[in-house]
Amino acid sequence: MEIAALAPLLVVVLFGALAAGLWVGFALIAVGLVAMIAASSAPVGLVFATKIWGGLTVWDLTALPMFIWMGEILVRSRLSADMFAGLAPFTARLPGRLLHVNVMGCALFAAVSGSSAATTATIGRMSVPELTARGYDTRMVIGTLAGSGTFGFLIPPSIILIVYGAATEQSIARLFLAGVLPGLMLAALFSGYIMLWARLNRSRMPEAEPPVDRRKAIGAAARLLPVVGLIVAVIGSIYAGVASPTEAAVIGVTGALILAAITGGMSWATFTQALRSATITTCMIAFILAGAAFLTVAMGYTGIPRQLAAWIAQMGLSQYALLAALTVFFIVMGMFLDGISIVVLTVSIILPMVTQAGIDPIWFGIFLVLVVEMSQITPPVGFNLFVLQKITGQDIFRIARHAAPFFGLLVLAVAILSAFPQIALWLPSTMLTR
Repeated sequence: MEIAALAPLLVVVLFGALAAGLWVGFALIAVGLVAMIAASSAPVGLVFATKIWGGLTVWDLTALPMFIWMGEILVRSRLSADMFAGLAPFTARLPGRLLHVNVMGCALFAAVSGSSAATTATIGRMSVPELTARGYDTRMVIGTLAGSGTFGFLIPPSIILIVYGAATEQSIARLFLAGVLPGLMLAALFSGYIMLWARLNRSRMPEAEPPVDRRKAIGAAARLLPVVGLIVAVIGSIYAGVASPTEAAVIGVTGALILAAITGGMSWATFTQALRSATITTCMIAFILAGAAFLTVAMGYTGIPRQLAAWIAQMGLSQYALLAALTVFFIVMGMFLDGISIVVLTVSIILPMVTQAGIDPIWFGIFLVLVVEMSQITPPVGFNLFVLQKITGQDIFRIARHAAPFFGLLVLAVAILSAFPQIALWLPSTMLTR
């Protein structure tokens, strides 16, 4: 079948399967089967079995269930509450005051969970009732949380960066390093916006609370030490070259179990709940990766990626024009698919044209994650919006309006990263990784 006819057929099969309620992984397999049958005489069964097995027996993917399990343990422990209490005294003198706890709390929790939804849910359960009771503007409480919850995708150890690295055969340790400075930049942008908003909307800010006694502030800060220690143990071991991402994930799970037990947040019931939830999430991602692995080789047989890359090259687009087009494309995709599905579905088609345009695949991974973060706060399929809807009971489109300024800041972050790619590439190029 001609490519001009095959490409629309595959799009129809994909969205038809998704609309029918088929799981994303099986929808990808269905598209791959149609592509193989229509475009190749190769033995479909043999190719399917080989790629499914090869796609899931990647050593780097071992880190995935471990980091997911670590996040599930921490969600059920008291460490998240201690983290909130420990951050509050440090924001008392900043314009916007406790609104910064959402940003800082999400940044810290993202560094030990790797999940955007888990970060939003964990910090949201504490901050939304607390900040609302203290008189903070509900729109800013929800907006800052929706935006900051996306840090779970970018700040290492990021589950989606592990997926991208496995799908593109890029170093996960280098991707983790590349995500650090962009993550800090995004947190600075969010905090800067909060300070500006607080200066311009003084009437919507609650009365300043009495200053915290220095001794109490020090005591609160001490409650941050377990979380900070876990971050140093996990991320520091990778950056120092002591452990691979997989080994660091084991360190993280062990540390999370010990800390949860010490703080009294771990029982046999919570242990089994965390393990069961991590298993379900890992299996979901594994199905998607398996389907994507088969679809990738099937697309190779069709020749669509090569033709698309050649077509883009003939258009003579500059790198900036190509990135602008991809940004719009991924934002639209994000309205209908979750972040991991977007990455595994598109990377086999997009990456050849990206590398042909001279774009570093490590940098593109960070760019892709930033753009996919936008999908977490765009309706109708925005996972952070669903999480916040459950917490606040508000309409999902109202929550999306509250998050709109932070969507704009994500776009600004993409522009800054495109103009200054060394923000992502400096650490991987200067620090020793394994």
